[in-house]
Amino acid sequence: MARSVSAPGLRPYLPTDAPRLAQLFRASIETLAAEDYGEDQLAAWAAAADDEEAFAKKLAGALTIVASLDGEIAGFASLRDNKLFDMLYVHPRAARRGVGSALADAMEKLAAARGTREISVDASDAARDFFAARGYVAHQRNMRELRGEWLGNTTMKKTLESKAATQ
Repeated sequence: MARSVSAPGLRPYLPTDAPRLAQLFRASIETLAAEDYGEDQLAAWAAAADDEEAFAKKLAGALTIVASLDGEIAGFASLRDNKLFDMLYVHPRAARRGVGSALADAMEKLAAARGTREISVDASDAARDFFAARGYVAHQRNMRELRGEWLGNTTMKKTLESKAATQ
């Protein structure tokens, strides 16, 4: 992806996106989380996309949106139960180009419009600062076992403005 100043385009997830999103998921983890987790931890985490059918089912079972830059898929995010920021992944070549912020903005607005007052995320160590900068507050530290590896994350929460308060 060449550098550009264009804003990311957002659209709903389509079942045909699953293979590309699985690749993006792996690339994001292996590159952007490499400073925060060990090789075996990264491999265990990225393996969640190995079963493409199960990965596609997880994406379809949540409100999932896809971001593109310069005509290429650059990231995706999903919201589960209208209150849990389940996934937010950006392709390494699109990192720090507004993709994550555009996805987070959209998810927060959608959740607020549907009446959610507080949104939460189990932020990876790689994503913790991103969410903190958006006003999410750390509530608890978690350890999760994935394929024999232990990975830490932090449950963070943010109070959303109600739709009525913004009108």
